[in-house]
Amino acid sequence: MNDRNTLKPEDYLEPDCPLCETPFGAAPEIKPVPQQRIIEKMDEYMSRRDYAGAERHLLYWLEEAKLGNDLRGQLMLRNELIGHYRKTNNKEKAIANGEEALRLLSLLDFDGTISSGTTYTNYATALNAFGENEKSLQLFQKARTVYEAAERTSPELLGGLYNNMALTCAAAGLYPEAYELFEKALEKMSTVPNGVLEQAITYLNIANAEEAEKGMEAAEPRIFELLDKAADLLDTPSVPHDGYYAFVCEKCAPVFAYYGYFMNAEDLKKRAEDIYAGN
Repeated sequence: MNDRNTLKPEDYLEPDCPLCETPFGAAPEIKPVPQQRIIEKMDEYMSRRDYAGAERHLLYWLEEAKLGNDLRGQLMLRNELIGHYRKTNNKEKAIANGEEALRLLSLLDFDGTISSGTTYTNYATALNAFGENEKSLQLFQKARTVYEAAERTSPELLGGLYNNMALTCAAAGLYPEAYELFEKALEKMSTVPNGVLEQAITYLNIANAEEAEKGMEAAEPRIFELLDKAADLLDTPSVPHDGYYAFVCEKCAPVFAYYGYFMNAEDLKKRAEDIYAGN
């Protein structure tokens, strides 16, 4: 029989993907999304505090990653969406994206990689924000195992893990563990350029833990000492006053106000508003 007259599978089987016309059974073509460009654009949205624009941006590229069979891109975008929905207080969507991120880790066989540690940390941080402390601690422990075993783990990643894991420990009443992790976070961030911002946040987190454990009256001297340290760090002249600095100021201001540092709180809010207005 002439080969030209022979029907091949691609001639009669439906494509796996009608849009990309990949023949049935064939390995789909992977079209990676531009991860670095997506992150840079995301930073632009956040520098303007444009949460709606950020969400549209991430969801658009998530669909592109799906159409392009780009599992790595999907994982990156799911991680970004976990953080976005945590910041915008949408528990249902944060958890949905967290579970999908875990599924993608399995599909990619990324267990034990830096990417898995980052995903565990992001999802655990969101779970802590929504009061799901038991599962949060389980994921933080998995992230810690990965990060501490990997030689390439940056101090920024370890510092963020220790700080956020400490928050979950404090929420669960595990104060000795929380203080130990906070100290580890301070140590790691002391080696990072402009890590003073994260250190300031950590000092405020310790203040909250001290009050929760001992009560305001007993903890007051220590709390004021910690707030003074945080205020000094936020005034570090060398730190760029960019969108991230505005985000940190906005995040820290309510803590200062809660403890009666009203002038500090107003000053931080004004700094943030001035940066957002300029952007």
